Amino acid sequence: MLDRFSTKKKLFLFPTIFIFIVIVVGVIYYHLSGVTSLREGAATKSDILVQQVLKSRIAAFQFLRLPNKENIYNVRKEFLLLNEEVLEFKSTLNVEKNKILCDEIISSLKKYLEYFDSFSNQRIDDLKNGIKEETPEMKVIISQMGPIGVSIEEKLYKINSSAIALKNEANEFLNSLLSIIALITIVIFIIGSLIISNVIIKSLNNFKEGLLSFFSYLNRESSRVFLLNDKAEDEFGEMAKIVNKNIEKIERLIIQDNELIDDVKKVVNEVKNGYLNKRIEKSTQNESLEELRNAFNDMLLGLQLKVCTNINDISLALEKYAKLDFTHRIGGCNSQVTVGLNKLADIINDMLVENKSNGLTLDESSNILLANVDKLNISSNEAAASLEETAAALEQITSNIRNNTQTIAKMSSYSSSVTKSAHDGEQLANQTTVAMDEINTQVNLITDAISIIDQIAFQTNILSLNAAVEAATAGEAGKGFAVVAAEVGNLANRSAEAAKEIKTIVENATSKANDGKQIANNMIEGYKELNQNITNTINLISDIEMSSKEQLSGIEQINDAVNSLDRQTQQNAAIASQTNDVAVITDEIAKLVVSNANAKEFLGKNEVRAKNINVK
Repeated sequence: MLDRFSTKKKLFLFPTIFIFIVIVVGVIYYHLSGVTSLREGAATKSDILVQQVLKSRIAAFQFLRLPNKENIYNVRKEFLLLNEEVLEFKSTLNVEKNKILCDEIISSLKKYLEYFDSFSNQRIDDLKNGIKEETPEMKVIISQMGPIGVSIEEKLYKINSSAIALKNEANEFLNSLLSIIALITIVIFIIGSLIISNVIIKSLNNFKEGLLSFFSYLNRESSRVFLLNDKAEDEFGEMAKIVNKNIEKIERLIIQDNELIDDVKKVVNEVKNGYLNKRIEKSTQNESLEELRNAFNDMLLGLQLKVCTNINDISLALEKYAKLDFTHRIGGCNSQVTVGLNKLADIINDMLVENKSNGLTLDESSNILLANVDKLNISSNEAAASLEETAAALEQITSNIRNNTQTIAKMSSYSSSVTKSAHDGEQLANQTTVAMDEINTQVNLITDAISIIDQIAFQTNILSLNAAVEAATAGEAGKGFAVVAAEVGNLANRSAEAAKEIKTIVENATSKANDGKQIANNMIEGYKELNQNITNTINLISDIEMSSKEQLSGIEQINDAVNSLDRQTQQNAAIASQTNDVAVITDEIAKLVVSNANAKEFLGKNEVRAKNINVK
């Protein structure tokens, strides 16, 4: 039966039942709450009426203490008000016993007022007449009024007790009824929930099984798809119908997609084999796959135009190139990659031709370089050796010039000493001339003395002759004297000879002194000329000393330059040696370049020649 209801209606049953139960419970609760409220109000009102009775009796008691018109009015007012309230209270009661009690209370109130009216005016009149004490009749009436008031209170208490009991009974009944209603509501909710849930779960399970079957078909887990159970008239049935329509539509699309995918696989296999001119012919209503098909076909067309119709031609060309055969060219295709590979092969071919030519040129150049480096190496070594010798010679020359400079300095010092000596010699020569003049004077004196000695010797000789004559005359006695005279004569002769010889010597000495004087004069002139020459020599020596110092400075600079040049030559020799090593490596590289070029196949390989290089 629930299958005819929609899920919305099924689910709406819950709030409907809930609202219905809430309304029923609300009505019952309202009714019972009203009853309870009435009974509670009756209990409360009875309490108020008891208080009102007490208030009315207090007013009567006040009248008894102070009888006057105002208190009469207050008593009547209170009791009349109490009477009205009891009447009103009676109208709210439902229990007949309580209504009877209210009638009795009203009757007692009337009776109480009748008693009060029967003595109140009389009591005022008695007071006016000076009677302060109550009459026996009044006391009887007052004694009768007391039990009536007590009776009214007791009856009100009975009504109050009955109202409280009824209120408690109503509350208990209300609580019991609410518990029963709540229990019934829970049972109804559980049963309804189970029924509706089972119906919805059953529909959901059917829908779930259908969707799982459809998803299995979509995920290629099953080859068949089963339609959902759409016999139900609820939303699940409507959803099943919609899903079934979509399943049938998607099944058709999947079949088209599968056919398209099979065609794609076929084309992909063709493309794997290198054929880019194949296209996907199948189509589908699936816009994404159709867009993919068009994009795939456009991609194949683009690849065909950019790469090649047959990739195998490119693979063959690449294999040839991998084997270093650059004579192969791809024909019959004008795609960008094909044209690019052919251009690349041409560029590599030209590069290899140029590379081989450069290698040959480099080989020849390296041979020339090796020869020149050998010469440079030899020349550098020879230059280094020559510079070492030159440096040593310059060191020796520098040392000699340094010694010469020192010697020239000593010569300058010696020249100064010689100048002084020449000057001293000139003075000595002058003194010698003076001494010669004095010698001549003394020689002349000696000559005069010799003349005197010669005269003395002549006279002595005369005397000796005279003595000999006398001795001869004396005979024997005169022999001794004759001997002495002979000796004196001999001495005189010898003195004369000696004087003659001295004279000769003095004359010779005079002649020599004159010669010495002349020589001394000549020496003076010579010393003057020597002094001048020495002065000139000193000037020359000073000039030579300055030049020698300048030469020493220049030679030292040359020596430093030669030493620096020697170091540079040594470095050049080392560089020449390193250059020789580099030239050897360059020659090996050149031969390796030529060997690598010869290992490759390219157009014009055997016609390649080295470039003409002009070696000056």
